[in-house]
Amino acid sequence: MVACGAAIVSRGQALEPRFYSNAPVGLNFALGGYVLSSGDVAVDPAVQLDDASIDIHAPFVAYARSLGLFGRSAKFDVAVPYTFLDGSARDANGEMVTRTVDGFADPSFRFSYNFIGAPALTLAEFKDYRQNFVMGASMKVTAPFGQYDSSKLVNIGTHRWSFTPELGMSKCIGRVLLEVSGAVTLYTDNDAFAGQTKEQAPMYSLQGHLVYVFRKKMWVALGATRYSGGRSTVGGVEKGDMQQNTRLGATLGIPVSRRNSIKLYGSSGVETRTGSDFNTYGAAWQYRWGGGL
Repeated sequence: MVACGAAIVSRGQALEPRFYSNAPVGLNFALGGYVLSSGDVAVDPAVQLDDASIDIHAPFVAYARSLGLFGRSAKFDVAVPYTFLDGSARDANGEMVTRTVDGFADPSFRFSYNFIGAPALTLAEFKDYRQNFVMGASMKVTAPFGQYDSSKLVNIGTHRWSFTPELGMSKCIGRVLLEVSGAVTLYTDNDAFAGQTKEQAPMYSLQGHLVYVFRKKMWVALGATRYSGGRSTVGGVEKGDMQQNTRLGATLGIPVSRRNSIKLYGSSGVETRTGSDFNTYGAAWQYRWGGGL
């Protein structure tokens, strides 16, 4: 129901299978998890860093609730990550710099609405539901509440808002789900970027998933995401940091009981233009309640 990760590396790069799947109305979801990202992590492509080696450990908590709206299913979720960052890289002068820091990263809020093929159903009604084709849309907002120090090159927070509208589709064929979604992320300006104002062009992303659901509701997904754009302008000077990157990943969902489940996932960069050659691994525990469960 909710896909979470280290906010510092998930800006347009997250793989989220089954995000537009239907769910009974009135259910609540509480999640806790941990994400590790390691390698040439693009903490901010506008910062010129070479030979970067950065480890990001990000425990997180999240909450979601499924809703009914105009007879269709919807949901709201919020995620709050905490980040431990440790790394080194060469700056624009060729000098090796290091930073170790921890703090809250930018929280995210998202609302999604399935307007085709996903009726709002109670838990009792949902037992007879069989997915065919689902189409939905979502809006994700990331707030600039994370830790930020304008005197540092590498930060946990971003000191700006971002808005990500997305359109997604899911088609069920037997036990297989075919999913595709497209999004664009829009950014406000960061007016405290090393004493200057940083602007960033929109980031466009496209992702797809092949999901197989086993008989006891365990599922596995293979996915890919492609994202491009996001060129920065700092102090009125355009930077050469436009991104054109591709990532591949896999996710395993394991039901534990009626109320509990586990999700394991990982992804890796397979084509990189700007500082995104890193690996990410994560695990999350999900607890469900309400809605007659």
